[in-house]
Amino acid sequence: MVNFKSLNKTSIYYLFLALIAIGMLFPLFWLLSTAFKSPTEDIFTVSWKIFPQNPTWDNFTSVWQTYPFGRYLFNSTVVAISTVSLNLLFCSLAAYPLARLHFQGRNILFAVIVATIMIPFQIVMIPLYILAVQLGLRNTYLGIIVPNLASAFGIFLLRQAFQGVPKELEEAARIDGCSELDILWHVMIPSVRPALITLAIFVFIGSWSDFLWPLIILDRPEHYTLPLGVAKLASALDLDWRLIAAGSIISIAPALLLFVFLQRYIIPTDVGSGIKG
Repeated sequence: MVNFKSLNKTSIYYLFLALIAIGMLFPLFWLLSTAFKSPTEDIFTVSWKIFPQNPTWDNFTSVWQTYPFGRYLFNSTVVAISTVSLNLLFCSLAAYPLARLHFQGRNILFAVIVATIMIPFQIVMIPLYILAVQLGLRNTYLGIIVPNLASAFGIFLLRQAFQGVPKELEEAARIDGCSELDILWHVMIPSVRPALITLAIFVFIGSWSDFLWPLIILDRPEHYTLPLGVAKLASALDLDWRLIAAGSIISIAPALLLFVFLQRYIIPTDVGSGIKG
């Protein structure tokens, strides 16, 4: 027998979620629509004609040919992949002893690391810039990557994940003669794969969309990342919003695709399935 009271509550719940999703996706849809509109179409008139009447790829072609977006894309890819790889490495190396090893001051050290999350980047960007200049990292990939080698959030996330791995797996590895690095690589890392993928997605999106620090450390166009390229596009083309929208789509598409392909891996892993009682 159908429970109409429960059905109504469920329908209202999903309707509410659908409205929230539409509200969040509408700006992205509007940006995509603007990128495909021809020069004869008005993009500022308030009307229900939000779909392009004559869709065209000319805006994307014009942006790609007028400005070195291929170079910007390459720079962003190098920086993002390097930042993700180094974050996974250093955050894992820092989180493992904080989670599984016992030493004096462990909890205090972890509390200090987590407390750094509360420090705004604007407070440290000036001394960080001075240090980067003194080290000769201005206008280099390393200048963008080095300040983001590891994050307190990444250490916190992986520490919590490592603490959820059964001790029996660790003890069995030690009985087999594994060193601490062997345990980290062969036991811990495979057991916390969802947490690693989650961290990778967060770091990639943060690095890919970072605007402030590359703006500070870079002043040569050949080293610009995509956010800086889009900003230059906006200032140089007399605010032609069709071209700016096309450049923005080029900029955000890789991050969206990465999330779409990797989100299915963000699932709980039953690391205890190999433990027999």
